[in-house]
Amino acid sequence: MTTAAPDHSRADVLPAPWSLPAEEVLAAVAGSPDGLTGRDAEERVARDGRNELPEPPQESVWRRLLSQYADILIYILIGAAVLKALTQDWVDFAVIVVVIVATGLIGFIQEGRAASALAGLRRMQSLDAQVRRDGDWGVVDAASLVVGDVVRVRGGDRVPADVRLLTSAQLQVDESALTGESVAANKSSEANEADAGIGDRTSMLFSGTIVTAGNGEGVVVATGSGTEIGRISALVTEQDAIDTPLARQLAHLGTQLSVLIGVLAVVMLLVGRFVHGLGVDELISAAIGFAVAAVPEGLPALVTITLALGVQQMARHRAITRRMEAVETLGSTTTICSDKTGTLTQNEMTARTVVTAAGTYDVEGTGYDPVGRVATAEGTTATLDAHPDLAALVLAVTLCNDARVEQTEDGWRVVGQPTEGALDVLAAKAGVDTAGTARVGAVPFDSAHKFAATLDDVRARRVVHAVGAPDRLLDRSGTELAPDGGVRPLDRAAWDERIDALSALGLRVLAATVRPADGVHEIALDDLDDGLTFLGVVGIVDPPRPEATAAIAEAHAAGIRVKMITGDHRGTATAIARELGIAPEHGKVRALTGADLQAMDDEELREVVRDVDVFARTSPEHKLRIVRALQFHGEVVAMTGDGVNDAPSITRADVGVAMGIKGTEATKEAADIVLADDNFATIERAVEEGRRIYDNIRKAVVFLLPTNGAQSLVILVAVLAGLALPLSPVQILWINLATAITLSLTLAGEPAEPGIMARPPRSPGEQVLSSRAIAVVLIASVVLGAATLVVYLLERARTGDYAEAQTSAVMMLALGQLAFLLNCRLLSTSAFTTRVLTGNPSLWVSAGALLGLQLVFTYAPFMNAWFGSTPIGLHSWLLTAGIAVLVFLVIEAAKAVLRATRPGPGRSSAPSGGAG
Repeated sequence: MTTAAPDHSRADVLPAPWSLPAEEVLAAVAGSPDGLTGRDAEERVARDGRNELPEPPQESVWRRLLSQYADILIYILIGAAVLKALTQDWVDFAVIVVVIVATGLIGFIQEGRAASALAGLRRMQSLDAQVRRDGDWGVVDAASLVVGDVVRVRGGDRVPADVRLLTSAQLQVDESALTGESVAANKSSEANEADAGIGDRTSMLFSGTIVTAGNGEGVVVATGSGTEIGRISALVTEQDAIDTPLARQLAHLGTQLSVLIGVLAVVMLLVGRFVHGLGVDELISAAIGFAVAAVPEGLPALVTITLALGVQQMARHRAITRRMEAVETLGSTTTICSDKTGTLTQNEMTARTVVTAAGTYDVEGTGYDPVGRVATAEGTTATLDAHPDLAALVLAVTLCNDARVEQTEDGWRVVGQPTEGALDVLAAKAGVDTAGTARVGAVPFDSAHKFAATLDDVRARRVVHAVGAPDRLLDRSGTELAPDGGVRPLDRAAWDERIDALSALGLRVLAATVRPADGVHEIALDDLDDGLTFLGVVGIVDPPRPEATAAIAEAHAAGIRVKMITGDHRGTATAIARELGIAPEHGKVRALTGADLQAMDDEELREVVRDVDVFARTSPEHKLRIVRALQFHGEVVAMTGDGVNDAPSITRADVGVAMGIKGTEATKEAADIVLADDNFATIERAVEEGRRIYDNIRKAVVFLLPTNGAQSLVILVAVLAGLALPLSPVQILWINLATAITLSLTLAGEPAEPGIMARPPRSPGEQVLSSRAIAVVLIASVVLGAATLVVYLLERARTGDYAEAQTSAVMMLALGQLAFLLNCRLLSTSAFTTRVLTGNPSLWVSAGALLGLQLVFTYAPFMNAWFGSTPIGLHSWLLTAGIAVLVFLVIEAAKAVLRATRPGPGRSSAPSGGAG
């Protein structure tokens, strides 16, 4: 009996390689410092597979098209079409089939191709790699890498696989797409703790991340699906699609309608057969007519078109919608979970505070745009001539700096390390003059000593400048620069207190020092053990987006909780959360880290998740668990982000929102909505648009259902009374579609109600129709049905022409719906106001379109042949128009009675016109 060979592409073959010495890792993967042989590499590729992510499963076009018809109301129409085919009524059969096909195609075309997050993840993988095989270095296709290969990387390279470092020199890697941490990570070959999170595994390089500085060599420990990106890929594919609240509510409404239709149809058939003795053909025709009348076949098209119009409106507000249903879902959002870096913050490191022995200076402006000034505590501009302490510090961070900022078509960007870019911008704001200076030598930054130093000529003097971690430079300093520009003994305790205060504000602190070096021609690390003069510190932060604070306040006012979920450190996350208004400005903030989440099971997390607004040092799995825990409580969750680490949780959330500018392709393809401006405030505007759309869908449903209710009552009463059918099935389909594509679209374009963002989110369990809305639907159904039946009977008695009576009945339904449209525009207030005729230009367009369609229906010979209609005279027009006015008055009276009663309970009580 043979056993399958282990999949050595998987990371779990070698658990926690970051925690083992490099030599043990090499031995465990059967590698060596000289690399594999070419033959070994070929055998391992054959055994383990290529270093690629698996192709995403593609749903066939036919399956996607057929999914559009998975609706119980469509099933009823399909049944009616089958019955028409059996009775060989081919005209009616054709009309019903056209309606069914058109309804599905609208949704299919609007939905477009399915999103595939895996395609974006695959594009993050490196195209080639430098690998050592047979003792020689060469460049190979990254897909041919195997576990055990020795690779090397340098600045600008994309890491080709998950690699355990063997050696490194000043190696820094941008892992923000994977960890969410805005600062490049320092890497070394020293082992880490076994339980270290992704962001703390400094001995590891992860596939798809970018080397920003230095170089290193390492051994491949995971490829393909075994890498961190591969693991995220698997998490994305494991997430099931979540039905939107609207989809669940409409499905519930469809089920209720189908049950009601079935019960009434059985009653109608029994009475027709046993009371009036109708034949089988007549009963089938009546049953089909009743089913077609009762089914709101225009509802799917109406919802789709309303959502499509909302998509266009959101696009004008810089929110690109990839899945239409997300527009409405966003409007019902109760919790927004947001990544920090690049979403709530600018992802542009900014020097905010300068502290010297003389005092504290504030640095104005944010990001890499060098606009702003350095100000004193009193608010005056701090000039370098008047503040020698500031001048000395700024000169030090300028000369001991290899980064620069430059202006591009897309704005300002940094060339080099983000933190050094922040210092370059500080120098520009302070107005430092580097004329007469030159670099003579340098000690580059290394994660082992955590500072960089330069030997500089400064206006006929030679000095050493050092910039880096405050604790390392304080250890090497014996003096500090005094306020008067002289030198005095170092007050270590005072500096430790100042640095702790800045760190508590979430600032990354860098220190600057200086030392005379006359006669020195070169420097080395050993020359910097002591004798430095401490100049001061600079507090750097990835600043919040200015508009994000206001947007979060508006979200809170709308009853929406905002939670920060980031890979950054707890202190930084808490400080930014306070500044944004996510956490209280004063008092203790409860923040959980990835280690805290790891120690909790799912039940424990569910107990606390709604009470915690800051989550730090999180991994993709942690973000996913948080979203699921919130959904367990019935929360409608929107998840925003820009990194690969956000893709699984964005896929799982009810609404996934990605940043369009700085977001990775994987995140954008996993998302439902992409923000073209990377602006958190755009989410708040999109929520408002979603609420407007839902209100309009509710209005449209209230408006549309009475058409079906009236037609059903007409057919039901006719059969129960033994009358000839006042409306044929194809005439019913005609008026349903005519009103759905004209009058209903008026309501789709209704503007937002006043105070729409001042009310709390609606309950996810709330139905499309509230109790008062159902009352309006029932009253309108009876009124419109009675009006139609009266017109039919009067015209049949007056003319004796069955076709003319049916045509007049159809006209009555059309004009009655037009009157009812005015009732619906101001559903919870009186429509006896000029406002009912203004504010929505599409009202007159749709009314004109409906009348035009009715003229064609009534007077076009081909329509007369298809639908059994016939031209009518002036008497019929006046009769139907007069009764339509009466319909408007009766329903307004009913609305007044309903307003006098106490409104039903609910989280979102009736908005003006909201059918609530």
